[in-house]
Amino acid sequence: MKFLKWFYLGMGIKRWIFLCLAGVLIFSIGILLCFNGPVNHLIDTLLAYGISLKVSKGIPLHFFFALFLVVGVFLIMIGIWGWMRSILTAVKPENENSLVDILYQQRNLKKGLKVVVIGGGTGLSTLLRGLKEYTSNIVAVVTVSDDGGSSGRLRKELGVLPPGDIRNCIAALADSELLGELLQYRFEEGNGLEGHSFGNLFLVAMTGTTGDFLQGIKESSRVLAIRGTVLPSTLDTVTLCAELDDGTLIEGESKIGEKQRPIRRIFLKPRSPKPVDEVIQAIKEADAIVYGPGSLYTSIMPNLLIGKMVEAIQNSPAIKIFVCNCMTQPGETSGFTASQHLEVFVQQFGEKLVEYALINTLVPSPAMNAKYEEKGGGFVLPDQDKIEKMGIKPIALPLINETDLIRHDPKKLALSLIKVIMEGLYRSPGKQEVQLLEPSKL
Repeated sequence: MKFLKWFYLGMGIKRWIFLCLAGVLIFSIGILLCFNGPVNHLIDTLLAYGISLKVSKGIPLHFFFALFLVVGVFLIMIGIWGWMRSILTAVKPENENSLVDILYQQRNLKKGLKVVVIGGGTGLSTLLRGLKEYTSNIVAVVTVSDDGGSSGRLRKELGVLPPGDIRNCIAALADSELLGELLQYRFEEGNGLEGHSFGNLFLVAMTGTTGDFLQGIKESSRVLAIRGTVLPSTLDTVTLCAELDDGTLIEGESKIGEKQRPIRRIFLKPRSPKPVDEVIQAIKEADAIVYGPGSLYTSIMPNLLIGKMVEAIQNSPAIKIFVCNCMTQPGETSGFTASQHLEVFVQQFGEKLVEYALINTLVPSPAMNAKYEEKGGGFVLPDQDKIEKMGIKPIALPLINETDLIRHDPKKLALSLIKVIMEGLYRSPGKQEVQLLEPSKL
């Protein structure tokens, strides 16, 4: 029997089980003493002893009743604590001293908001790193049209869907920071390995082991104990295409932007690929649907070109939020303001897909801005007035974190997003109350 395995030598469990049983026995004796009713010979003996103590030393009898109860409860609590710590030490040694924190975190994060985030690239993973501190009910819907870098090579050589953006999201949601760094590790040398990231190879290997790309993602997520779910928007092999303003057609995500001309529209080959069922279900159940941050044409919009995706979002009662990039993308959105990002999005997918726009107002330093302008990028101007005229409510806040690159600050972005969602839920009739948590200190 599996139960007997708890008593095997070296398990570190037996002592705590016996301590709990001793506590239960002592507590039970205390209960019997409290009732002072017919008990067995042992209880009679103890009671008689208690009475003799009362007579000889003046110690009140109820003192012994209380003592048995307190000692019993104390032993039970120590036994349970030791039992759980032994289990945690074996399963997760690095967190052996934070059992209460882990239990509190895991239980309460499951009560958090149900958020579907749509996009890809580094922008989406930045948001996920902050958002996982508020809820584990996250579904990241990721584009699978990448055809460049390590993902592109694996796609061409092995015929698998590109794992790069999925790897970024799994790494961002991983409970262990070290595991996240491991997935992002990129080989710098080695015949055939150079340029590949460990996470990409891991996902491809898991796909081969399970025989299915989606199952490979799910098993990888389970092994890495991520806070949330990562799903590809489709399991079909697709190619992202763009039509430029001069009518030129471009095939391949990595080639879009090379012409340095305005993009008229994007589309997929084949048209309207089938969405993943879990994605559509998550959209139906979501409290909020978030687009971005990320490359407008190559990370966010390709997901909405999947068949039934736009229809599902339109029919969803979720709060719909567009997170605008803080810097423009050379060759794609050069010179774009925040409102122009939204205009492109609304023009291709309709007006019912966005209610709020979260935009950054903190201007980068002149030196950093100049570095981006050299490559054709620049600061995204937060033109709130034009956004309001579109019927979208702008939420303008300082959201960036300037280091060697300009990126959204994960904590600022996640907190601001949570506040927008809560405001939207508060104003929406019939919405269930959800629990808002402070970020975890783990």
